[in-house]
Amino acid sequence: MSVRYDAIVIGGGHNGLVNAAYLAKAGKRVLVLERRHVVGGAAVTEEVFPGFKFSVCSYVVSLLRPEIIRELDLPRHGLEILPLDGTFTPMPDGNYLWRVNDHAKTRREIARHSRLDAEAYEEYGKAMAQMAKFVKPILSMIPPDPARLSWREIQKFIFLGRRFRSLPRADQYNQVQLMTMSAVDFLDQWFETDVLKATMAASGIIGTFLGVRSPGTAYVLLHHYMGEIDGAFRSWGFARGGTGAISNAIAAAAREAGAEIRTQSPVARIVVKGGRACGVVLENGDEFEAEVVVSNADPHRTFLKMIEPGNLPDDFLEEVRRYKFRGSSGKVNLALDVLPDFQCLPGPGLHLRGAISISPSVEYVERAYDEAKYGHYSHRPYLDIVIPTLTDPSLAPPGKHVMSCFVQYAPYHLKSTTWDEEREAFGDTVIETLAEYAPNLKDIILGRQVITPLDLEREWGLTEGNIFQGELSLEQLFFLRPVPGWAQYRTPIKNLYLCGSATHPGGGIMGAPGRLAAMEILKDFKR
Repeated sequence: MSVRYDAIVIGGGHNGLVNAAYLAKAGKRVLVLERRHVVGGAAVTEEVFPGFKFSVCSYVVSLLRPEIIRELDLPRHGLEILPLDGTFTPMPDGNYLWRVNDHAKTRREIARHSRLDAEAYEEYGKAMAQMAKFVKPILSMIPPDPARLSWREIQKFIFLGRRFRSLPRADQYNQVQLMTMSAVDFLDQWFETDVLKATMAASGIIGTFLGVRSPGTAYVLLHHYMGEIDGAFRSWGFARGGTGAISNAIAAAAREAGAEIRTQSPVARIVVKGGRACGVVLENGDEFEAEVVVSNADPHRTFLKMIEPGNLPDDFLEEVRRYKFRGSSGKVNLALDVLPDFQCLPGPGLHLRGAISISPSVEYVERAYDEAKYGHYSHRPYLDIVIPTLTDPSLAPPGKHVMSCFVQYAPYHLKSTTWDEEREAFGDTVIETLAEYAPNLKDIILGRQVITPLDLEREWGLTEGNIFQGELSLEQLFFLRPVPGWAQYRTPIKNLYLCGSATHPGGGIMGAPGRLAAMEILKDFKR
């Protein structure tokens, strides 16, 4: 039997849930269809081993927009963010770099390596703060369309131009450099300490198939730099209960507003009649009708797999096929009997409560990329590691811990082999790499989960395993994301919209694409 809704949202990831919540709050009858058994997409908590709960994919939060937290009243629905305190980088020679949220302590730590860098760190922080303030409003802005000459579109460019002109001259130059330079070249202008530059530059490669010396990575560095938690700028944190708690809070807000959410409901096809989207068909044959259809899936899945041929212009499809994914990362989740013991700073301590970065030098991180360029996973990978049980003990049995290892590089396309064949060897490589710094690691592992780019595609629907639904490269940002001329969440098919990370402003647990898409959909409902 056909059931009719005002809006159907394909995909119960956090952006789809945000979109549904806003549409439902506006009085629309909304249905969310999620292919997996649990909502959240890549922002999900699952009990992988008995008693051990993991943020299986996405593992930290910072970019979740404050207006979404406020407007959906997420704390009332269970959202609680716990601070992530700093970054600890062990070094092969027995030294280390440990930056914390306390600015004065971090300056003293950097001064151990270079007094000049300690002074420069102060100025660098001020400059990055200014640039982040310039970019932040853009995260909540509907991208302009330069091909249209309407007064509304022109006003957006005037707004951006005035903001740019209001910056001090030095910040204007910095902003242009950030959009064009590599992370390392940008940091070379500020610092001399290799391990400091490597650890900071690593933020510029997360989720991209680029190296720290590749042009464009400086912007990705800024993208990760400008988060905030509860008004605290440049803060990162854990959600109590794992990242799935974020998705569950948004889902609770959506249900309270009247949205219906169904899991284990994979969509096979979007129904298009007369050039208009009018419903969906599930893989089991169930059909649902709607005034509008909103896809939280990426452009390839939406336009090349869910739409029957003949419904989209050829030039649009060609642009969709050119859209770059190039997944480059994997994940290894570990259940631990006790804490790892790092040779450079033995024993338990505050250094384990933040992120642990295996990025001892710029050459180390760039060589990891070199292997990926030629179709191999990195045999000495960059690792970004957290132990969330030190902040939230509820994720593991008493005295035990969970460890999350984000791994780069793990190219989706391997040369002469497959990820199904290489999965366990890849997991071994990650453990061998980390054990060079924490020798007790191999003896304390109770269980491990290895997630490859192919797993991210098959299980979580991320094409080529790209965690941002497409690279955050310069040609795929702002009014070019995902396709030139179609960056305002609409598509060539009337009443079909996109709301996922493949749209502006991109990836991370942000929620902005879902909210902005809902705003545009509600405008169209009023016309």
